Amino acid sequence: MKKSLYTLLLFCLGLMVQAQQTPAANQAASLLIQGATLHIGDGTVIENGMIGIADGKILEVGKTGAQQNTYNNTVDANGQHVYPGFIAANSTVGMVEIDAIRPTNDLNEIGTFLPNIRTIIAYNAESKVVESLRPNGILTAQIVPTRGRIAGSSSIVQLDAWNWEDAGIKVDEGMHIYWPRTYRRGNRNKGEDPLVYDQKNYSKRTAELDQYLAEAKTYDANAKKEHLPHAALTGALNGSQKVYLHAKEKRQILDGITFLKKHGIANIVLVGGDDAHLITTFLKKHDIPVIISRPHRLPSTEDEDVKLPFKMAKILLDAGLTITIDVSGRMERMNTRNLPFYAGTFAAYGVEKEKAVQMITLDAAKILGVDNQLGSLTVGKDATLFVAKGDALDMRTNQLSHAFIQGRALSLETHQTELWKRYMEKFSRQ
Repeated sequence: MKKSLYTLLLFCLGLMVQAQQTPAANQAASLLIQGATLHIGDGTVIENGMIGIADGKILEVGKTGAQQNTYNNTVDANGQHVYPGFIAANSTVGMVEIDAIRPTNDLNEIGTFLPNIRTIIAYNAESKVVESLRPNGILTAQIVPTRGRIAGSSSIVQLDAWNWEDAGIKVDEGMHIYWPRTYRRGNRNKGEDPLVYDQKNYSKRTAELDQYLAEAKTYDANAKKEHLPHAALTGALNGSQKVYLHAKEKRQILDGITFLKKHGIANIVLVGGDDAHLITTFLKKHDIPVIISRPHRLPSTEDEDVKLPFKMAKILLDAGLTITIDVSGRMERMNTRNLPFYAGTFAAYGVEKEKAVQMITLDAAKILGVDNQLGSLTVGKDATLFVAKGDALDMRTNQLSHAFIQGRALSLETHQTELWKRYMEKFSRQ
């Protein structure tokens, strides 16, 4: 039995060391993409457009035939579509490779207050999951911590890198706080309801968080002995770092935002927000952007409209909120590849198509604080974009012909496409 377990472990480790493709080299020659429909990312569409890129940046954008510059290479994208690279917010890609093998899981930190945890140093740039995202146009991701009440800091990475140092676009950009739940699971043996309001523990946990932040405010950087957890909260407390509040229920959201405001924290982003549609006025008043739960899920409570998750984006957009999509949940790393189709689902339930594109491009970049580099086909920004044969929000037509990260031409081959070609050849012989 023991020998079998060792054999299985060695087999799984063998799978892990099969690295993905070698990252693309820096852009050496300028490139003109012409004849395509350009989806700028801010709601604008340019038919028969052209986009010029050089030295990893977007040099010009406009109508085909209007370009003033000359380029080394040209891509004829007639009939195709160009989009900014999609951005996956609140993701854990690259943090776990094989759930059943503990050494490949870098999410299971121990403790309650872990502000000094940094996801960037645990990010695996050679993850097979990371490789599978690019063919769907997902070229950038926010890598977040998930354990503890204060879980640590997230970073923004580009998805074609040798290692975490190369991957980082904006390192330690936000601190993540998971607000205590107001309910607990009921004990059936005691005749309790499935959900029990848990005021005692809720009050205790919020009081602990209050005390911890109060202590962190007294941290002195010049003290003889450094306190790493308190030092890690400096950016969140002085406003230089975003604070991501993970909360679903109405009371969680209201209490969490009020609590953070009381502690002088103004740069807040709500993550999850299953009940956000009930308090849109409050969120708008406090200018809180929302990373909303993905639509491919069941409603949170029994008495909600079964299609509420599909309609949530439309409700929040109509209230004037800035939103993007949360890709966490069941099979979250593997399902991150479905990000454009989540946006497509929201488009099918009332969100205008170009606004759905904007949700996972420019609006995502604004929420994550990288809109000066990413999120739209704008002169001066990174040439992180892709060319698709059809509508990128539709799984039937999201077929990429080219993709670029900072002007570097990516391989769109993955272990999945290799297997597909292999077995297509097998069946074509029969």
